[in-house]
Amino acid sequence: MNVGPEAEFFLFHVDANGRPTTNTHDKAGYFDMTPIDLGEDARRDMVLTLEQMGFEIEASHHEVAPGQHEIDFKYSDALAAADNIVTFKLAVRTIAQRHGLHATFMPKPVFGMAGSGMHLNQSLITNEGKNAFYDPSAPIGMSEESMNYVAGLMKHIGAITAVINPTVNSYKRLVSGYEAPVYVAWSSRNRSPLIRIPAKRGMSTRVELRSPDPSCNPYLALAVCLKAGLDGIKKKLVPPPPTDRNIYEMSIAERREAGITSLPENLQEALKELQVNTVIKEALGPHIFDRYLEAKSIEWDRYRMQVSPWELEEYLTKY
Repeated sequence: MNVGPEAEFFLFHVDANGRPTTNTHDKAGYFDMTPIDLGEDARRDMVLTLEQMGFEIEASHHEVAPGQHEIDFKYSDALAAADNIVTFKLAVRTIAQRHGLHATFMPKPVFGMAGSGMHLNQSLITNEGKNAFYDPSAPIGMSEESMNYVAGLMKHIGAITAVINPTVNSYKRLVSGYEAPVYVAWSSRNRSPLIRIPAKRGMSTRVELRSPDPSCNPYLALAVCLKAGLDGIKKKLVPPPPTDRNIYEMSIAERREAGITSLPENLQEALKELQVNTVIKEALGPHIFDRYLEAKSIEWDRYRMQVSPWELEEYLTKY
C-alpha cells in the first residue's frame, strides 16, 4: 500500500502569556501569496526544515481559510507514510512556535470557516512493482481491483469514520458548504464526493479518500482503509455508478434516487457503526478495538454533558 497524505493546518497567534488563540492577521485565501499570506515565512521555514529531514515536499500553499495552510509530501509505503505524518505534525508545530505562532491540526477551530482535512491518496503496488490500480484498457484507466477497493471503502465508511474522524470536533468539519465531503459517492470528475479519482495515470493512479482529518492516528487510519479496500477486492464488490454532478446542489430526493447516503453526523453515530462492523474490528484487533471504543465513548459522554457558550447565548434569557 502506498499513501500520499495532504495535511492542512492553521497558524494562529498566541496571547501575552503564550497561550494559543484563534486569531490571525492573515487575510489570504486559496493559493494566495505575499503580501497577504502572512504565514508564508513560517511555512517556507517548515518546508526547508522538512527537506533537511529527508521529506520530499511536492506542494506548499495557502488554503481556503485565513491562517490555513497545506504542505504535501511524496507518497511512500503505508508504514513510512504514517511515521512521516507523525514527524511532520511535530516539526510543523515546533517551527511555528519559533515564529511566535501556534500551529493546530484541530479539524474545525473556527466557526464559519473551512476546516482542516487530511486527504489520503491510496494505491496498491504488485510484487512486480506495478500499480495494481492502473489498467489502460479499462474505463477511465482504472483496474477492476481499484473499483473493488473503492467499493470496499464505501461499504465500510461508517465504521472507518470513527477512526479517520476521531474527535467530537471532527464532525463540525463534515458539514455542507465548506468543501469537506458529506455524501458517500465517488467520481473522477468533481470534488464533492467522498472519493475522488485524480486524473493522473500510470504509477500515479490512485484513489483519494477526502474525509479523513489530521487529528486521526495515522497508523490506525491507514490500517482500517487498507482492510476495507482489501475486503472489497476479496469479495469483488462493485461500486455504484460515479456521481459526476455537484452533490451539494442535488435535492434530498435526487440523492435518495441515486442511492447516495451520508457519513455519520457525529462521533456517537460513527462509534455505533464501528461497534457492529466485524471487518474493521478485525483490522484494529481486539485490544485496540476495546480500548479505542471505551476511550471515545468517554469522550462523547464528556462532550454531551457540557453546557456550551452557544446554549447560554440561545437559551439563558429566552427561558
